[in-house]
Amino acid sequence: MADFVLVAGAWLGSSAWDEVVGPLRVAGHGTHAVTLSGLAEKRGVPAGQQTHVQDVVDEVERHDLRDVVLVGHSYSGIPVGQAAERIGDRLRRVVFVDSEVPVDGGSFASGWWQGQAAFEAQLADNGGDWAPLTVTDFDGQGLTDEQVARLTEGSTPHPGATLTEPAVLRRPLGELPATYVKCLLDGPEPNDTVAKLLTSDRWRLVTMDTGHWPMFSQPAELARVLLAEAA
Repeated sequence: MADFVLVAGAWLGSSAWDEVVGPLRVAGHGTHAVTLSGLAEKRGVPAGQQTHVQDVVDEVERHDLRDVVLVGHSYSGIPVGQAAERIGDRLRRVVFVDSEVPVDGGSFASGWWQGQAAFEAQLADNGGDWAPLTVTDFDGQGLTDEQVARLTEGSTPHPGATLTEPAVLRRPLGELPATYVKCLLDGPEPNDTVAKLLTSDRWRLVTMDTGHWPMFSQPAELARVLLAEAA
């Protein structure tokens, strides 16, 4: 049996996975949903990029987990990808759920579609944090009104330093056993960095016909995907 370590994206804490952990546990696996420093119930805790990497590594080491499936959604693919390298032979697989992936020396901000300066201006306008999305930002993502309400109510400002500090990779990411889950309502193709990684024989692509937050829109289907990848 595997131990799943689940890390949600920007603004969200461990409760984002509430509807996913049940099916994983019923199948006999361990589940560990992580709230990263500075978010949700840990709001106010100082955090940079490497703090978030260490949050994930600490969860694995504190519980002495083996056969670990690390799952990173959205922003959290960046710290999860780094943590996957650092837990060594404890790792069974890393699953990136419609996520960013770490680029050595790069940050979330440096890959922002409008450019790093534009993203950093957003942070500056919000006191250094990334402001949570509003209800209309979730349009077209396959979410019900109730699911959008859960998302917005569970969101907290995201600490800016975690988004601007660079990632540190010790070896090529393509060497890790990995799955990339592309959520098609958020765009039909992975970005160029992910597309290149998917040429590795250790990486595979899975698609879901839903939006960027499948743990809310299709939690049972996401659980099925995770169980299949763990196997």
